[in-house]
Amino acid sequence: MGTDSAGTEQRQPVMADVAKLAGVSHQTVSRVLNGAPHVRPDTRERVLAAIRELDYRPNSAARALVTRRSQTLGVVSFDSTLYGPASMLDGIEQAARSAGYFVSVTSLRSLDGRSVQGAVDRLRDQGVEGVVVIAPQTSSVSAVARLSSSVPVVAVGSGDQTQVPMVSVGNRSGAEAATRHLLDLGHRTVHHLAGPVNWLESQDREEGWRRTLEAAGAPVPDVGRGDWSARSGYQVGLRIAELPDVTAVFCANDHMALGLLRALHEAGRSVPRDISVVGFDDIPEAAYFTPPLTTVRQDFGELGRRALELLVEELEGAALSRAAHVQISPELVLRRSVGPTGRR
Repeated sequence: MGTDSAGTEQRQPVMADVAKLAGVSHQTVSRVLNGAPHVRPDTRERVLAAIRELDYRPNSAARALVTRRSQTLGVVSFDSTLYGPASMLDGIEQAARSAGYFVSVTSLRSLDGRSVQGAVDRLRDQGVEGVVVIAPQTSSVSAVARLSSSVPVVAVGSGDQTQVPMVSVGNRSGAEAATRHLLDLGHRTVHHLAGPVNWLESQDREEGWRRTLEAAGAPVPDVGRGDWSARSGYQVGLRIAELPDVTAVFCANDHMALGLLRALHEAGRSVPRDISVVGFDDIPEAAYFTPPLTTVRQDFGELGRRALELLVEELEGAALSRAAHVQISPELVLRRSVGPTGRR
């Protein structure tokens, strides 16, 4: 209930009010609300106009009782402010909203089997029709594989190791493209600033880097390892700056690349004259680094859309293979942080 300017209560409009204003039955209003076919276009438009004029809000709980559809999806997310997982969540939410679904999100600090199963059970108790699990760590792979659930589940960001339908970014191919580009510029080899060992995308990017060097017959340097933060990139970067033979570095994410750039600048190593640097993610700030960062862009909006497509296919009765895997191709974005080795 609301109140008007005189302070008296205003009754919220109900379906009968919409039907009366549009000059139709309440069954017709219900068919329009539920997207049913066989409603004449002019009738549908009259109903929609009446809904807008009355600012009618259908009762989602009542509609769920009739249609047996809650139009709500659950998302189990890793509790992280990192750009990748946060952008995955945003992409899923945007795609769900565009498709007419509500989203209920559960964020976990730990992606072990018990925590993930408990989160899915809680979402199922809320009446969600399906669940998306953002699974970026090795612990989440086994957790998703052991899930017991009566609702469809799709994994996001879990590489090719999860035993449920999944959507991921081509981390290996992105790393290969970055490494190959640096080799094509004449660099004898490419050093790698890797992410944490228990992250699947870190493993895949390291593998893509290593495989490209081996295929080119280039030396494979020891890996420097960070924790995704700019601080860790800076700390590893201080050691890299002391190595005179380093001419190119591929970083597993843009934040570590930022820390590396700071360390190289403090050591008097010019980028890209002395050392070329490539990142991964294309965070919004990457184009404004000094110099602007060449990086591998991930399309998180497409990631969310494809995850939602897989889930909706299952909801509509498609028999998806447990090995169904959609991989989104990344894009190498060239900026001014790279150059040929001969520029030194």
